[in-house]
Amino acid sequence: MTFPPRSAPLASALALSLALLLPLHSPTASAEPKVQGSQVSVEAGDVQQYLAGTFPQTHDALGGLLELTVSHPQLKLPPGNRLDLGFDLAMATAGGAPMQVGNVGLSSALRYDSAAQAFFLDQPTVDRFTPAQAGGKLDSRTRELLNVWLADYARREPIYKLDPAIASLMGALQVQSAAVENGRLVVHFNQNVESLVPASLLQGR
Repeated sequence: MTFPPRSAPLASALALSLALLLPLHSPTASAEPKVQGSQVSVEAGDVQQYLAGTFPQTHDALGGLLELTVSHPQLKLPPGNRLDLGFDLAMATAGGAPMQVGNVGLSSALRYDSAAQAFFLDQPTVDRFTPAQAGGKLDSRTRELLNVWLADYARREPIYKLDPAIASLMGALQVQSAAVENGRLVVHFNQNVESLVPASLLQGR
């Protein structure tokens, strides 16, 4: 893959010109989270369903000279406190046809934002790359572009947004921690959440 000449240091140009466009799809409805004691948790299948509704995403960089498309998110919640997220990466230059770059895998901790009522990536890192073509690699320029997008995504885009009917009941509660636990996304509050949720919303748990 070739890149146009840079008129300024790449990191500065990317930070100034990376523009987040709207996802092509809206998140689809998913099952209600599990409420137990002071914690609320979501299983991997529901998070995957939510992510599928927010991708593919296309982003402009370097004033539109480059276009990055991220698609087909694949979520895994392995043992430990970090999630695993893979996705396909394609890039286009100067309005040309997208070229498949490969599959990117990242790991990330988790944070919960009370105002957004949603889970977000926290300090994600690119851990692996499988090229679309034999001999391909994630060169330093592409990696830097990807890292800028990833930081922006972790700041702006939730990986799962709670049901407003439940999330609205937690507005006054303080978040103690958020993590991956036993194959679920879990947020711990400073009070018993279960006692605040009406029985009608707890049915089926």
